Amino acid sequence: MPQSVVRLAPQTNSHLPPPDRVDAPRLLVRDIASPAALRAELLAGLLAEAPTIAPKHLYDGQGAALYDALVRLDEYLPPRLEAALFQRHRAAILQALPQAAQWIDLGCGDGAKARPWLRATGARRYVGVDIAPDWLADTLRRTAADAPELDVVGVVTDFSRSLDLQALLGESSAPRVFFYPGSSIGNFERSQALALLKAVRGHLHGPADRLFIGVDGVKAEPVLVAAYDDALGVTAAFNRNVLRAVNRALGSDFDPRAFDHQAVFDREASRIEMRLVPRRDQLVRLPGAPEGERCFEAGQPLVTEHSHKWATAAFADLLRDAGFGRVLPFDDGEGYAVFVAGAMS
Repeated sequence: MPQSVVRLAPQTNSHLPPPDRVDAPRLLVRDIASPAALRAELLAGLLAEAPTIAPKHLYDGQGAALYDALVRLDEYLPPRLEAALFQRHRAAILQALPQAAQWIDLGCGDGAKARPWLRATGARRYVGVDIAPDWLADTLRRTAADAPELDVVGVVTDFSRSLDLQALLGESSAPRVFFYPGSSIGNFERSQALALLKAVRGHLHGPADRLFIGVDGVKAEPVLVAAYDDALGVTAAFNRNVLRAVNRALGSDFDPRAFDHQAVFDREASRIEMRLVPRRDQLVRLPGAPEGERCFEAGQPLVTEHSHKWATAAFADLLRDAGFGRVLPFDDGEGYAVFVAGAMS
């Protein structure tokens, strides 16, 4: 698979090893859609009868900063529920995980959630996987500084499109732990989530290999909606910011101030739908579109994210459908669950 490899130089005044050291963090770039392909994907969604923007476009630099703020809001419960489960069930989770493993941190962000588990399990290797290269490079440097004994590697890729880490993971005989906390699996439709889980399952080769994943559950509707439409308006700012990202990518002229943020719970589909809704008809320039523009009518929702909420038993069934045979759930009945799953026996 095409890829480029760089050694990351330490930041100024950092105590990381110099970039020509063998153990300097590696950053691999592979299977990333070209700018032209991303523009085509964006246009296809915007020109659809029911227009959409893929949620990955929410996380530009400003979007990432707003996301970091919104996950700390009182209304947004998943991080605190997950942290509480990690704390209460730490001993049992550690018993289910292999020691001296290589940890593959999917959508790693700043890597902070992984670092306590790396220490507790005596991990040998950290593989951070993310779509944002600058963010990932910073994470690799911090992780290498925090645990200089680790082999630290980063992979810049869009694993929602494909996941192939076989050659990289084959460099080590250590067990593999795929770590996917934070309930981001909920952004995938069921068929997409199943495909990703099957791809992860295909990377588990030994009896000690594991998937360690967090899943947001169904709660009272007002609680769910408030998590995506907070009183301070941080999530609204996060959602509107995607239009600025689209403008940069396409040369379009969306006016984010002319759109209202909405979060709606679809009970039948068990998901929150995040929308941007024009207050009035908006004629938007769309370079590359057949007519060069589109009118977004007042009240017509532009969907930017689906966040599926999984019952614990239903997600356990999904894991089994993906080929996982040993599924260990941790669920204290508060609307969040953590799973440690192994290969089929």
